Amino acid sequence: MELSDCSNEYEKLVVRMNMPRVVIDNGVCPNSTVVKIDSARSPGILLESVQLLTDMNLWITKAYISSDGKWNMDVFHVSDLNGNKLTDENLIRYIEKSIETSYYCKTEGFTGLTALELTGIDRVGLLSEVFAVLADLECDVVEAKAWTHNGRIASMIYVRDGNSGTPIDGDSDRVQRVEGQLRNLLKADDGYQNNTRTCVTYGGNTHMERRLHQRMFMDRDYEKKFDTEKSPIVSVQNLQKRGYSVVNLQCKDRMKLLFDVVCTLTDMAYIVFHAAIRTVGETAFLEFYVRHSDGHPVSSEPERQRLIQCLQAAIERRTVKGVRLELCTADRPGLLAEVTRVLRENGLNIARAEISTKDGIARNVFYVTDANGNLIDPEIIKSIREKIGINDLSVKEPFPTNCREEVEKEHHQELHDHNGRNGGGTVLVSLGSLVMKNLYQLGLIKSYF
Repeated sequence: MELSDCSNEYEKLVVRMNMPRVVIDNGVCPNSTVVKIDSARSPGILLESVQLLTDMNLWITKAYISSDGKWNMDVFHVSDLNGNKLTDENLIRYIEKSIETSYYCKTEGFTGLTALELTGIDRVGLLSEVFAVLADLECDVVEAKAWTHNGRIASMIYVRDGNSGTPIDGDSDRVQRVEGQLRNLLKADDGYQNNTRTCVTYGGNTHMERRLHQRMFMDRDYEKKFDTEKSPIVSVQNLQKRGYSVVNLQCKDRMKLLFDVVCTLTDMAYIVFHAAIRTVGETAFLEFYVRHSDGHPVSSEPERQRLIQCLQAAIERRTVKGVRLELCTADRPGLLAEVTRVLRENGLNIARAEISTKDGIARNVFYVTDANGNLIDPEIIKSIREKIGINDLSVKEPFPTNCREEVEKEHHQELHDHNGRNGGGTVLVSLGSLVMKNLYQLGLIKSYF
C-alpha cells in the first residue's frame, strides 16, 4: 500500500472517531424527547447540531451545552410543532443518522440552480418589482427567502432558465443584465446605492437562513435604532475568575430562536463553552458562557454594546410581522410577479417571504402589513383573495408562540423564585451558577462553581 493510501485511511479513521455520537431518549421527560450529542469540539459544531434539529421543524424547549476539554456534550429537549414528543421511529433514526453524518451534510442541496443574493433599503412593493424583473428576464424562481429589518431587506433567490431549466450563470451577458436591473431596483430613492449589494453564484452551497443573517449583519442592520421597549432583553457581563463573558437573553419564545442566537454568536467569532436554555410559558431564557476566538472575553464597552445590538437584531429579524398568507397552486411562469403585484397594488408590504416550488406546485408564504407596518383591514385581505383565488390563497395565523406543555414545575419554581429576588419579572433572569449545577448533575462537567 502506498503512503498516500495509508494517509487517506488514517484521515478516514480520524473522521470516524470524531463523528458525533447521538442518543435519543423518550423516557426522561414526559413532554419532550431528549437528544444527547457527544462530539469532538470544532468550530461551528454547535451551530451544525442546532441547525439540523431546527431544519426538521423541531422545537427546542430546553438545552444544556457544555464543552469539557476537547469534547462537546450537548443535551436538547425537543418536541414537534404540536408540543408532543417524537414517537415516529423512522424520524428518530433519521435524526440520529443526520447528526452523525453532519460532517458530510453541511449545506442545503439546491443543485443546478443559480443563487441571487440581494441586500438594500426596503420599501413597499420592492419584492414585487424584483420578481417582475426576473419574470421579464425569463428566470424561474424555484426557492427564495426574504427578510426585512430596520428598513433593510436581505433575500436569497434560487433561479433557473425559464425555457431550458438550466442555471443562468453560464451566460455572462445575461448575468450582467440580471445584476444591473436588480441593483437599480435596490438603489435609494435619491439614486444613491447606499450599501446596495447583489451577488450571483452557482449552486446551493449555503444554508439560506444562515446566509440571510450574514447578509443582514454585513449590512449593519443592527445599528439603526428600533423600539427598545419591545426589544429582547440582552445583557453581557464578564466572569473574571473564569475568563468567560456571560450572555443572558430573555424574549418571547418562538421557532428557531436558538438557531438565530447561536448563528450570530458563531458569525461574530464567539465560542460557546457552556449554556442553558429554558422556556417558561411563552418566555425563553438563554444563558451562554462565551469567549472570543482569540481566547478572551468581551474586552471593551463598544464590543459589549455591539454584541448586545447584534443579538437583538438576530432575534428581531425573524419575529412574525403582520398577517400570514399562504399560496398553494400549480406553478406557472410569472406567478410570483403576478401575486406580489396584487399585494403591491393594494398597498401591502411584504415583511417576510418564503418561496418554494416542488413537483410543479408553488407553496409560498408571505407575512404582510400595510405601508406603515400595521395590521391590514380584513376587507383588503378579502379583496386580494378574490383576485388571486379563494382556493389558492389562504389566511393563516402565525406559528403559535407556545405550542407545547409547560416545562417541569421545579424549573418554573426556580425561575419564579429568582425573579422574586430581583424585583419581579422586569429584571433579566440570570441563571448564574444554576447552569453549571445542572450540567454537573447531568455528568457533563466534572465540577461547578
